[in-house]
Amino acid sequence: MRTLAVLNQKGGVGKTTTVANVAAALALKGQRILVIDLDPQAHLTIHLGADSNPDVPGIYEVLTGSADIASAAIPVRENLQVLAASINLVGAESELVDEVGRETILHNALERVRGQYEYVMIDCPPSLGLLTLNALSAVTEVLIPVQPHFLALQGFSRLLQTIELVQSRINPALHVTAILMCMYDSRTSLSAEVLEDIDRFLQNARHHDVPWSRASIIPVHIRRNIKLAEAPSYGKTIFEYEPTCNGALDYMAMADWLLTGTLPGEPHTEPPSLTANPNCEPGEARPNGG
Repeated sequence: MRTLAVLNQKGGVGKTTTVANVAAALALKGQRILVIDLDPQAHLTIHLGADSNPDVPGIYEVLTGSADIASAAIPVRENLQVLAASINLVGAESELVDEVGRETILHNALERVRGQYEYVMIDCPPSLGLLTLNALSAVTEVLIPVQPHFLALQGFSRLLQTIELVQSRINPALHVTAILMCMYDSRTSLSAEVLEDIDRFLQNARHHDVPWSRASIIPVHIRRNIKLAEAPSYGKTIFEYEPTCNGALDYMAMADWLLTGTLPGEPHTEPPSLTANPNCEPGEARPNGG
């Protein structure tokens, strides 16, 4: 069972869109998928149409011990289940502050369903609090969506420091698998410059003992596509809303990359192993944004 946290403390970079559509693509390929909505805004829950019955237990009840994953996971598509978020998550961090082992509640809950899914994907909130800490303690892989904008890189090093701290103190298996470029526009020089910054950062850390030492930039960039923004308002994935648009093609290709390490039509290899210099932040060579 592969476990992935989709994480970036900056909002609006494509976390929820990525979880919903990559999970849907993997489910269409016959993989059994559980997605967990850890964001109190519940955008993933809404996107997948799992918000229609507020009385059904979700991730809040799992974290507070009143339900387990087996009873709370809602089937939303063939091969795809969601552990839904609700407004109750807003108070979860303060309610759990005195709990012993509060950082590993989700990890322990997932252990009880190990083997029931091929993939577990967690949509993390845009913060580095207790909910995100639970996600990082529960998974082995981190996927970081990044918007090709200079300001999107400013919190990148803090995010990596948090991952490194969790790896050293709580979860030794944790590592960054990949960086995903979202809302990418190949016609702009800024997109290419941000991509180059991140690639250089990862290359420089290839031989360092850091959790992102094997990370790579996914060779599929999610292109700007209005259909991806429209689909959630209909409670649909991009494959249900507009299966021939660029967004659907890009996310399906990303699912292929996750499954095989290659893009369609390429020979099978392992995902590339590029990585990062802990003494150098991406973007620092371009203080004025390029």
